[in-house]
Amino acid sequence: MTDYLWLIPALPLLGFLINGLLGKSLGKRFVTLVGPGTVGASLVLSVLAFLEMVGSPELSLTQTLFTWIGVGEFQVPVAFMVDRLSGLYILIVTGVGFLIHVYSIGYMGEEEGYHRFFAYLNLFIFFMLLLVLGTSLLLLFVGWEGVGLCSYLLIGFYYERDAAASAAKKAFVVNRIGDFGFIVASLLIFFTLGTLDMATINAQASAYPYGGALITAITLLLFLGATGKSAQIPLFVWLPDAMEGPTPVSALIHAATMVTAGLYLLARMSALFVMAPATMAVVAIVGAATAFLAATIALVQNDIKRVLAYSTVSQLGYMFMAMGVGAFTVGIFHVMTHAFFKALLFLGAGSVILAVHHEQDMQKMGRLRHKMPITTWTFVVGALAISGFPLLFAGFFSKDEILWRAFSSPAGHPLLWVVGAITAVLTAFYMFRLVALTFFGESRVDPDVAIHVHESPWTMTVPLMVLAGLAIVGGWVGIPHVLGEPLHLPNQIEHYFDGFFATLPIEAVHHEVTTEILLMVISTLGALAAMWAAFRLFSSNLERMAALKAKLAPLHKLLFGKYFIDELYDWTVIKPIHWISRNVLWLMVDVRLIDWAVNIVGTATRGLGGAVRLTQNGIIENYAVGIALGAVLILWWLVF
Repeated sequence: MTDYLWLIPALPLLGFLINGLLGKSLGKRFVTLVGPGTVGASLVLSVLAFLEMVGSPELSLTQTLFTWIGVGEFQVPVAFMVDRLSGLYILIVTGVGFLIHVYSIGYMGEEEGYHRFFAYLNLFIFFMLLLVLGTSLLLLFVGWEGVGLCSYLLIGFYYERDAAASAAKKAFVVNRIGDFGFIVASLLIFFTLGTLDMATINAQASAYPYGGALITAITLLLFLGATGKSAQIPLFVWLPDAMEGPTPVSALIHAATMVTAGLYLLARMSALFVMAPATMAVVAIVGAATAFLAATIALVQNDIKRVLAYSTVSQLGYMFMAMGVGAFTVGIFHVMTHAFFKALLFLGAGSVILAVHHEQDMQKMGRLRHKMPITTWTFVVGALAISGFPLLFAGFFSKDEILWRAFSSPAGHPLLWVVGAITAVLTAFYMFRLVALTFFGESRVDPDVAIHVHESPWTMTVPLMVLAGLAIVGGWVGIPHVLGEPLHLPNQIEHYFDGFFATLPIEAVHHEVTTEILLMVISTLGALAAMWAAFRLFSSNLERMAALKAKLAPLHKLLFGKYFIDELYDWTVIKPIHWISRNVLWLMVDVRLIDWAVNIVGTATRGLGGAVRLTQNGIIENYAVGIALGAVLILWWLVF
């Protein structure tokens, strides 16, 4: 039974239409029922489809609705497929998306655009499901552009604020740069293989010469598209500014939907990427560089959401590093665990922001654990998970596996492990700096605000508790062999994806078990030491913190200014484009050339019309002379 697959994306679309058209008139209770309800129903269908898929012999379900484009033998159907990759993704999108919808009931309850917000959220879920369920690159691209549109609408939800409007435009424009790469790559694939069906493309990938210029160009262009959606160097600058949207939007974009679209594209096209070793090296290097760069910036940010935003960029870099060394299964495993703990962290941050009257500066928080115990301890669970606290939390299993593959994969390199391990230490440090400044130490909350601080309503705390549970148990499906084999615990995520992704055509390098254990111990001890140092420094001794900041003032200025990359882009890209647009395209081309040409045509036409008008003066004798003269000229032409 696969005739219900179309309902998985259709139900959130229905919620968008109902809330968008009728929500304002039918009231908040109606919107509250329809918005989360349609996503919840989609989650139930996703679970059913997933269970049916894993129980089928082909490990795949397909439903074709109709032919969208048909030109001769070229056919693009509207068809949906649930396989091991899309099946896991729809569970993440609808599961985490449903929890965010429920959370939004409490967080957005007093907002004027309540119905509009839920309509946008539903539309976002629809396009993300369309992206992962579509069988062709063309249908995937519709979802790809759709989530870009919804990110613009949601980031700019508070459109009356200039910062929100600018952030929305920035996200939209930067993503269009990546989309250019996606479009050109799709055209090259179509012209060479004659198809846009992703299963056919993967099956025919060997038609390209290994390491050839064409396959390298195609995969680099696809990766350019992924760098836009998944915020990698050089197109990561839109994601931190996306914090201008409501906090549930940050959780939805950063955890389960838009930013993981680029990783989905690489994983889905794995057969193409393993044929391009140069591209794989670029993916790994860019991922490692992005992970480190974003982690260093997060060290000194004071806005609680901005710390988490740069953390997302850094974690996405980890995932791309895994993809670049051919560890597609491990990269997708970290997508799953990251969805749990990052959604938890953003929603926890939203709970704090709401409690302190929309204050986001951590320097104006502190000692909130007594008044907000559920938010505090669920947030600590998320911080432990992302920091890689050993043997218990989800982030440890997926992150350690990425580090090991970066070292041991035939496409890996010890330097990638070093960068990844340093980034893991930095992650633990900035996360427990955030925990210490927000929930522990002395209270720095405005006294008038502090007396009103209280725990969030159940609609917000229940999703936090569910996500905290997932942030703990979510990693147990991927226990590394070095830990699982002595306890007879299989690596279930590896077994689940066995044979699904393409493998590198390079002979694997054997490494001793002791090497893996040693590297695991080094990175884990480094993370634990960073957690302890950050907590002790920022929870008890603010004077020492200020002294350290003063001593490292130049470095602090560089990191706090985000390496001044936005300013660099402003001077090298934006301002030159503005200057060319104004002084060349407008003043020279538009005003002096186009307007001049239009004016010349108008003046000439007017002059000619004036000259002709003189002949129409109403004097009959002149008309008779004209007729006679015309007759003479005609006769002369005919005779001579």
